[in-house]
Amino acid sequence: MAVYALTGFSLVSLLSFGYLSWDWMKPSLVADVATDPMEKSLPSAFARPPHIIFILTDDQGYHDVGYHGSDIQTPTLDRLAAEGVKLENYYIQPICTPSRSQLITGRYQIHTGLQHSIIRPRQPNCLPLDQVTLPQKLQEAGYSTHMVGKWHLGFYKKECLPTRRGFDTFLGSLTGNVDYYTYDNCDGPGVCGYDLHEGEDVAWDQSGKYSTFLYAQRVNKILASHSPKEPIFIYVAFQAVHTPLQSPKEYIYRYRSMGNVARRKYAAMVTCMDEAVKNITWALKKYGYYDNSVIVFSTDNGGQTFSGGSNWPLRGRKGTYWEGGVRGIGFVHSPLIKRKRRTSWALIHITDWYPTLVSLARGNLSNVPGLDGYNVWPAISEGKDSPRTEILHNIDPLYNHAKYGSLEDGFGIWNTAVQASIRVGEWKLLTGDPGYSDWIPPQTLTNFPGSWWNLERLTDGLRKSVWLFNITADPYERYDLSDQRPDVVRTLLMRLVHYNQTAIPVRYPAENPRAHPDFNGGAWGPWASEDDAEEWEGMGEPLKSRNKKKKCKICKLRSFFRKLNTRLMSNRI
Repeated sequence: MAVYALTGFSLVSLLSFGYLSWDWMKPSLVADVATDPMEKSLPSAFARPPHIIFILTDDQGYHDVGYHGSDIQTPTLDRLAAEGVKLENYYIQPICTPSRSQLITGRYQIHTGLQHSIIRPRQPNCLPLDQVTLPQKLQEAGYSTHMVGKWHLGFYKKECLPTRRGFDTFLGSLTGNVDYYTYDNCDGPGVCGYDLHEGEDVAWDQSGKYSTFLYAQRVNKILASHSPKEPIFIYVAFQAVHTPLQSPKEYIYRYRSMGNVARRKYAAMVTCMDEAVKNITWALKKYGYYDNSVIVFSTDNGGQTFSGGSNWPLRGRKGTYWEGGVRGIGFVHSPLIKRKRRTSWALIHITDWYPTLVSLARGNLSNVPGLDGYNVWPAISEGKDSPRTEILHNIDPLYNHAKYGSLEDGFGIWNTAVQASIRVGEWKLLTGDPGYSDWIPPQTLTNFPGSWWNLERLTDGLRKSVWLFNITADPYERYDLSDQRPDVVRTLLMRLVHYNQTAIPVRYPAENPRAHPDFNGGAWGPWASEDDAEEWEGMGEPLKSRNKKKKCKICKLRSFFRKLNTRLMSNRI
């Protein structure tokens, strides 16, 4: 068993964080009995389909909410979670596009072809058009559907845009990260463009407005103009708290005592986002929606520890399959919940929101077979057992293969060099290269030292390609049991084999120079024509020009980028 050295942190200091006294085995951290006197009068079925507000934050670390012991102030999130149901066995994906695609489709990445990396701005790729999305199902059920915030599910042709995938209105960005004020996004040196859109048009007039405020104000406007007698779905995908670390000065001033500059700016952004959620909740009450509403709060992946985020006491960070990358902050707040004010340890995954919310909306799921998600509302509202017993975190055949993995190490049934991770019951298996594997406490000190976690990493056996943890007993992933329990390893490898047999080919085409904002009026947006799009569907080769004379400059660029992308792809694989 590996020995872990904690240089610079005493037992007393760890106790001061409160984590050694946190009993992860308790079924609830808060009183499990509902205290709302109105609960007994609620009907077993809702009188009307509820209004649904889904709030997704970007790169917010597991530790970075008040009720997880954070030094960051989140009074609104704390109150909403305390009055609702906290989800403490809730899983998301380690990076942006995968979490969003699984939320919108209810399917694992391996079933949409998006199992590798993210959708990049210049890729002719988007959420597969044959997928029936969550907002489309809610539209079928009579809902008005609106999206505010970050899309990041592709936009190379108009059919990929939010307004073509089930949303009646959209205000937000199409790419992965933009400046919070100018909405500029650079996808490499000199490849920069504006990215804020209203519907299918570029929203040039909104430049200069801080995105967190802008998005909250848009939600308020939507609620003010809609009738609470008609069901509404609003998907609020905040840009916060993704880099760049930008916040109004008055929020930064609150954390002036924090020595770590990145953590100070990051904390300000989290608190600003918390106030935006407060304003959204206030609008729900003001305009008469609240009593028949369901508010879901979720993060999209773990925090980026070197950009101010913290997933402590979990292992790993954004982009990894350790718990710090995939265990999310989640809660549900609603007057319609039967057993409020409690913590749920039911196993829930981000794919579960699709069938759960469609079922709440009294929608029809019979025409979307093969979903990977489950309806978990009985587990959330009534405290019943979750129907979910396992989670496929992912299988990524394109990610760099682990140097020491082999088919032999996988009992002849699985190549352990392949990056994959799965949870079955209390067991979690990782193969290949799971990503950065350290435990990093909150970075509250000036010039926070990095030597102690490197020491921990060096004592954890680098020549490995298989890890096994009992997550129920060891949520921090400190005790690898792969050598002691080869029987469990083999069983979980068989589950990976099963899932891999259902996977579709990876969709990860080469980037195309025609996506450059300079060719699109200075903004990121759809760039492929209908004929081009047909050629690009499911392909990894660049577009073939149909008019070489008129597009000679682009042809030269295409040739250059074809060679460059070939080299980059070979390095990535």
